Parts: sequence; C-alpha cells; structure tokens
Amino acid sequence: MPSPEPPPWLSQDAIATAGRLLEGHRLAFGRPLLAGVAVERSPLQAAQELFVAATVVLAHDGGADPRLIYANRAALVLWRRSWGAMVGLPSRLTAEPAERQSRALALERARRCQALEGYGGIRIDSGGRRFRIENARLWTLRESGGRPCGQAAAFGRWWWLEPPRSGSPPPLA
Repeated sequence: MPSPEPPPWLSQDAIATAGRLLEGHRLAFGRPLLAGVAVERSPLQAAQELFVAATVVLAHDGGADPRLIYANRAALVLWRRSWGAMVGLPSRLTAEPAERQSRALALERARRCQALEGYGGIRIDSGGRRFRIENARLWTLRESGGRPCGQAAAFGRWWWLEPPRSGSPPPLA
C-alpha cells in the first residue's frame, strides 16, 4: 500500500526552504528564529517546528514580482488562506494597494542591508480585513552556495484595525 502524500509544508522543497529560513535568520540576526529548539534536529523536524511556530513566518522568491514560497500555519491563519492559496501568491497582495510602496521600500532596504529589524506596516487578509504588524524582522534568503534567492519576514506582534466583516469566513485551522 503506498504511503500517503506528506502535507505541502513537508515536501522536499518546503523542507529545504525551512532550512534556508532558519539558517538565514541565524546568520542575519545572530540568534535562532525558534528559541529553545534543539540544534541537532533533523531537517524534517525543523520544518515541522517552523510550520507550527506561533511566530508568523513568510518568504518570497527573488523574482521581479516576488511570489510567496513559504507561509507557516500562523501566517495561513492570519491571512485566512490555505497553503495552496498562499504559496504562489504575489507577495505584494499581502498588503493593500495604499501600503505597497512603503512595503516595497522596506524590502529594498532589507535587501541592501541583508536584514532589517523593527519593521511595521498595514496588511490585509484574504477577506479584506486590515491588520497592523509591528517589530517584524526581514532578511535575505540564500541558496546553499550563498547566492540570494528571496526574502523572509517574521513577526509576533500584530492586531486588527477593524472588526470582522459580516459574512467573513472563519480563520483557517
């Protein structure tokens, strides 16, 4: 009997991306992204721990119109999207049009400096509900040879700027 397919956040690509996220954060900020996690964990265990972390973690590729390549469960719940709806989405669509320029400027600053701490901004979930993020960290993702291949963001502080809209779907589990 064939084994069931792993969830998409445990695909080989997602496991490799999780490793780049964790290592990139450590190099950029001199501390682990996930506090208290065993250093000797396997890549699979690291990917599982990153996916279930309470900190929101996202990453996009290095394309001209970057697309999300990773979103952990906290990000999926906050943006009210499934993995399939979030991964592949142009990352600019995580912010409403009025906020995209300031977002792009922060990403460019983080790209030039390799990392940035203390970023804040307004984002929008899949139903149009606005929320503010604060004290986000942005950093460059690198391939194993050191070439930049995208950017990542992590934050633990956010709040809604408006009440839920009537008829809004509940957050994803």
